[in-house]
Amino acid sequence: MISDHKGAENSITNTVGLLSGICLIVGTMIGSGIFISPKAVLLYSGAVGPCLLIWAACGVLATLGALCYAELGTMITKSGGEYSYLMEAFGSLVAYLYSWTTVMVLKPSSFAIITLSFAEYASTPFYPGCTPPPIVTKCLSAAAILLIVAVNCLSVKLASYVQNFFTAAKLFIILVIVGAGMVLLAQGKTETLSNAFDGTSTSLGAVGLLQFILPFYRMNMPLAILIGIPLVSVCYVLVNVAYFTVMTTTELLLSPAVAVTFGDRVLYPLSWIVPLFVVFSTFGSANGSCFTAGRLAYVSGREGHMVKILSYISLRRYTPLPALVFNGILSVFYIIPADINTLINYFSFAQWVFYGLTALALIVMRFTRKDLHRPVKVPIIIAVLMVVVSCYLVLAPIIDKPELEYLYCTVFIFSGLLFYYPFVHRKVNWARKIMRPITMHLQLLLEVVPPEKME
Repeated sequence: MISDHKGAENSITNTVGLLSGICLIVGTMIGSGIFISPKAVLLYSGAVGPCLLIWAACGVLATLGALCYAELGTMITKSGGEYSYLMEAFGSLVAYLYSWTTVMVLKPSSFAIITLSFAEYASTPFYPGCTPPPIVTKCLSAAAILLIVAVNCLSVKLASYVQNFFTAAKLFIILVIVGAGMVLLAQGKTETLSNAFDGTSTSLGAVGLLQFILPFYRMNMPLAILIGIPLVSVCYVLVNVAYFTVMTTTELLLSPAVAVTFGDRVLYPLSWIVPLFVVFSTFGSANGSCFTAGRLAYVSGREGHMVKILSYISLRRYTPLPALVFNGILSVFYIIPADINTLINYFSFAQWVFYGLTALALIVMRFTRKDLHRPVKVPIIIAVLMVVVSCYLVLAPIIDKPELEYLYCTVFIFSGLLFYYPFVHRKVNWARKIMRPITMHLQLLLEVVPPEKME
């Protein structure tokens, strides 16, 4: 079963071209949020003006962060994103804690919540006047996970084609909303946009709690980053402007689904296309989440920070099949709890810890790895700014509203050390003896082989 499999390794890292990379970034970043609940930003900012400024500021910060990732991605050409950068800058321990937190919680729970959103809006038309039963949405969500995992396991190209299609679909509906908004704006529908700064919030945590809207996505494709993230940022601002042309702040805050309300008022009798395209958007976002999560688990397994079987590649399909299946199984388990949003919210602060460490990694390697070739080199002040912003977005919500859940998340992150010392650092023999037959049987069952070429 173990053979020369260099082509598979290359397939995983090189199949995604510029267009597919842009679609992957745009498709993963734009989920259901911009269509459903921009009211959260308005609620915390308190007024239209600060709301739009925050969306724009997030776009600027995301682009600055993208510049940092562009330098890191061209300097360290290994797959794995932050994992590889943290490994190079801080060593095995920090990289392990990142992979432990992300592979075990952040990626699969994010995948789960996106598919739950997809299931809710896909099933709503079949339950007019009421909310779909939880068992229906959860079963549909699980089916979506299985379908998306299957697509990604079958072919990298197929997953890219699926991503391209659904990204085109969501950009189409964004263009429709923005176009309609611009027409209304030209007709003088500016009542909500007048006195835009009345009622602005001054709470310390108001901006900190907006960490979840920052479209700070990561890839090893610098040009795709620099095109994709500003494109998303512009879309977010213009879509919000369009919403404010037809709704007052009160109406927007009361709307259960802002884009659907917009469609009912502006696009009737074609308003049905909005919920349909929300379904397309969430499905595409879930596909992108699965694609990237599989690669992280694959690289972690290859480096010995997860079980080795996760680093194996499908003999027939040239995809990281075990890593994708593992992420899918965890995601199905995360569907079961009643309120997965709580898990996502409290672990998001951990995500910003690692974003800040990644920006810090760029600064550290300017001094420790001067020998590395840097096709892209950004002013170091940008990296410093991203470290400061990350620290603020971690601390502000905790200071504004301290809760024990943040402590629980921190404890979970460092609980990974209980596995790190014996299994990664010491590599105890009894663990190898246990895993060897399990790995062999899984290898035969899944028809996977270890990659020959290590990056």
